[in-house]
Amino acid sequence: MGVIRIDLGKDSYDIVIRRGALYDAGFELDLDRKVLVVSDDGVPDEYGDVVMDAAREGFRMVFRAGEANKSIDTLNEILTHMVRCGFDRHDCVVAVGGGISGDMAGFAASCYMRGIDFYNIPTTVLSQVDSSVGGKTAINLGGVKNSVGAFHQPKKVLIDPDVVSTLPPRQVANGLAEALKMAFTFDADLFSLFLEGDVIGNLDAIIEKSILLKKVIVQLDEHEKGLRKVLNFGHTIGHGIEASLPAGTLFHGECVSLGMIPMCSESVRPALEKALERLGLPTRFSFDEDAVCEAISHDKKSTGDRISTVFVPEIGKYEFRDMGLNDIRALLPLIQK
Repeated sequence: MGVIRIDLGKDSYDIVIRRGALYDAGFELDLDRKVLVVSDDGVPDEYGDVVMDAAREGFRMVFRAGEANKSIDTLNEILTHMVRCGFDRHDCVVAVGGGISGDMAGFAASCYMRGIDFYNIPTTVLSQVDSSVGGKTAINLGGVKNSVGAFHQPKKVLIDPDVVSTLPPRQVANGLAEALKMAFTFDADLFSLFLEGDVIGNLDAIIEKSILLKKVIVQLDEHEKGLRKVLNFGHTIGHGIEASLPAGTLFHGECVSLGMIPMCSESVRPALEKALERLGLPTRFSFDEDAVCEAISHDKKSTGDRISTVFVPEIGKYEFRDMGLNDIRALLPLIQK
């Protein structure tokens, strides 16, 4: 536990991983200016209060939790609030919350006055192991997930493992799905921990190892032109399932869990399913295949009638495969309940 440096030239930044780091926000972040704290209403008020109390001039924007509110309307509310409060290009935005809070705050910061400083304090397992690192920000538009966004690197990320201790087990498992994804594609040793070890007892180590894996990928491919696409493993089908179901039916990590299963070889699929089941993640679910395929057809990784997907032939290895929509559809019965 300590500091991990993301080396991206002028956009380099530190990720601080430390129990109690949230309460050091005033020391770790440059808050001697106007600061907008962005959270959803599922985040405990006390977390945002820490940042507000440390800011020279603090403002707060709280939006309703849920994927449906990762929208242009919420973005407009955040930006309008900043205009009304007189923010200028020397001020900053701080996300305190999960992946949606990070996406909304980061995208707003990227847009406002063509880009102002952004800090991220992730408070869910999913955002700590994955979405808070790498600078990808986006909103959903027209029913398509993450269809409008920007790369906007944070100035610093504060990760406090203590704050996830209050999360319900389902939310912890939801986040660990993304860590499992990285282990399955890059790190067989880490995957063995998910398969046979004490996952919750090693949560700090899993967070740190996941970030170290993502650090390497982001530094080599900041804007997702090649290698970084590996992080989309499970997301092509997963996003399709997520978009096809009523809001709140499954969490993002649960959908990714389902999406990983068809995209690996038969020889490693039983191990993946066992690891998912140990976490309490779904391996089968009932969904409308037509609706899933319709959502997949809007995938950002598509070119013409082909979609760039990630396939795992053996644990710790990956390969890219361009697939047709019909090829993907043929795999859906593997996870249909």
